[in-house]
Formats: sequence, structure tokens, C-alpha cells
Amino acid sequence: MTLKKIELKNFKIHTDTSLDFSEKINYIIGGNGQGKTTILEAIYYLCTSKNFNSRADSEFVNFNNSVFEVSGTFNNISENLVKVFYSVNDAKKYLLVNGKQIYRAAELIGKYPVVILTPADHSITQGSPSERRRFVDSIISQASQTYLQFLLEYNKTLKQRAILLNRLKETNESGLFSELDAWSEKLVIAGSGLIIHRKKFVNEFNIYLHDSYNKILNNKEIPEIVYSFLNEEDTESDIEKKFRNILFQKRNDELRRSSNLIGPHRDDFIFSINGFDLKKYGSQGQHKTFQIMLRFAEFNYLKDSTGRNPIFLMDDVFGELDASRAGMVSEHLGEIGQAFITLTDFSDFSYLKKTNKDLVIKVFNGKAAYA
Repeated sequence: MTLKKIELKNFKIHTDTSLDFSEKINYIIGGNGQGKTTILEAIYYLCTSKNFNSRADSEFVNFNNSVFEVSGTFNNISENLVKVFYSVNDAKKYLLVNGKQIYRAAELIGKYPVVILTPADHSITQGSPSERRRFVDSIISQASQTYLQFLLEYNKTLKQRAILLNRLKETNESGLFSELDAWSEKLVIAGSGLIIHRKKFVNEFNIYLHDSYNKILNNKEIPEIVYSFLNEEDTESDIEKKFRNILFQKRNDELRRSSNLIGPHRDDFIFSINGFDLKKYGSQGQHKTFQIMLRFAEFNYLKDSTGRNPIFLMDDVFGELDASRAGMVSEHLGEIGQAFITLTDFSDFSYLKKTNKDLVIKVFNGKAAYA
């Protein structure tokens, strides 16, 4: 799958930008604040219906305008035109695929798989468990609609159950306990589905992670991901039963604290290098390398799971790598398909493996031109 063309109208600093892309590497060059990252944000919108910084849609509307529109033409077996339109006045976002409106963002997820690597990825290996859960959820959701539905149902149930626990703490109404039982059962079913999918994912994903390290670092380091979750020793058939039992045991604690204390929303994923916990013992270089390898592994996992080549986005990443590792990463990029890489300039990046099939786009003050 490739993105052939994109158009941005009143999208942040870009008032009217139209670009045709290479099927290989597209280097987007520009200074800070000139609009190069905005092009990546627009691509991410087309693939997921949202931005990768979790910001409000209204923040992407160009100053003194009330709407933005991003459209792109994807080429797989056939061409597909995807549009994202946002209106400040309506406070609403509209999604269209080939002229047909899509009413649920979930219908778009996974159709146009995308992988993005940014400096903010440091939070995956160095941040809280919620960052690692978000990383894993984003990958599996693109690969599996079943998982995405479990995730949506689980998050909805968490909110409703938290509201009910708070009401019970305040009122202790006896009639609400049967309602709590019903929401608890929904939590068990959706939560068990998440745990089972995550277990399977980690087992498969570790193979892709090992392969990425092998290709780029020649097995100098051995990576591993361990899923730390409720009842790790349990088989799939045991998970639902054990989840239900522990939820019952923790009921009084949850009522006292009016909070959901048990479930996959509290799980973690432990990253290690050569058997040592990366978060505790890893150097900055090892963290950065692990983050990059996670994204290459994600690319190959999604490629095999969806049957489509994901679009690979890299935002200002090469400046954080030494020349040796950057050169190896660049060489590997040339093998995977279409990629979009932002840089401040080319002068300090002589190690990049640029070919005549690659494209260079220069961006200044929201205007883009081919170099």
C-alpha cells in the first residue's frame, strides 16, 4: 500500500498544499515551525482519523479559518480517496472514503496501516505502564477488528462501572448492586478478550523484534517483551474464571475506593535487553535503539497481519542517533517500502542512503516544493 497524493487545506500552517509522493522514501526538509511535521500529522489523520499527539481537532484549523480538510489517495489493489473534514462551528469531524461517509472511526482503523516514530517514543520505554499499553493497543487494533471492539467495549464499561462505584459509595443503594454485577460481567468478558489477544500478540511480536535487532545490530543485543498481567500462569480457558473470582474478592476494596482496581487497564509490558530490565538499567542509546526496533517490528507485524505494507513515518529522529546506527537504520528503511522522514536539513546527514527513487520536499512557512 502507498499514499500517492495528499492535499491540505487550512490545516495548521498549510493553507493550500498539494503533493505527489514517491513509493519509496520521501524526505521532508524544513526548519522548526515551517510545517514539515504537519504533513506527517495529515497522513496520520488519513490513516486513523486522529492526530498522533492526542490534541484537539480544533487546534489543527488554520488561524482565521473555521474548517480544515485533508484528503489523500491510497493505492493498494485499487485506488481509495480518503477525506477528513473538521468544522469548528459544528465541533464535528467528518470521514469519507470514496465519497461515502464513515460514521465510526473504528471502521477506518487498520484499513490503511501506519507506523510512526517520533522523539516522544521515549515514553514507551521510559514512561508509565499506560504508555506501553497505548503502544500495544494501537498495534493490535490496526491488525484486529475483534481486539479493537473488545478495547472499545472495555473502556466504555470501565467508565460506566466507575460511575456506579462512586454512586454506591455515596448512597449504598441496595438496588445498584445487581447493576454492578452486570457491569462486572461485561468487564470480565471484554477484559479477558484483551488479555488473551495481548498474550498472543507478545508471543508473536517478540519474533519480529528479534528479527529487527538481528538485521540492524547483527544480534549484538537480545531484546525481549514480557507481558505482566493478571494471573500470568493461567491458560486462556482459565483467564475469564480467575478474572471473575479476583474481581469478586476485590469488590469491597473497589467500593471503598470507588475505582476499578482489577483488569487489563492496569497491566504492564516489561522490556529487556540481554535479560536486564531496560527501564531500570538501559543506557540512553539502548532506549533509543529499542524504540526504533519496536517500530520496525511493528511495521513487519502489521504487514503480515493486514496483508498491506504500512506507511512508515519518522519525525526528527535521525538527529538523536550516532552516525553508525543512523546509517544502518537508513539502509533498512530503503528495504521496507514507502516512508516519510522529516529532517531540518541534509547537510549533516551524509550517511543517509538516498536513491534516485527517493523524493526530497522542502517546506517553508507552510509552502512545499520539490527539491
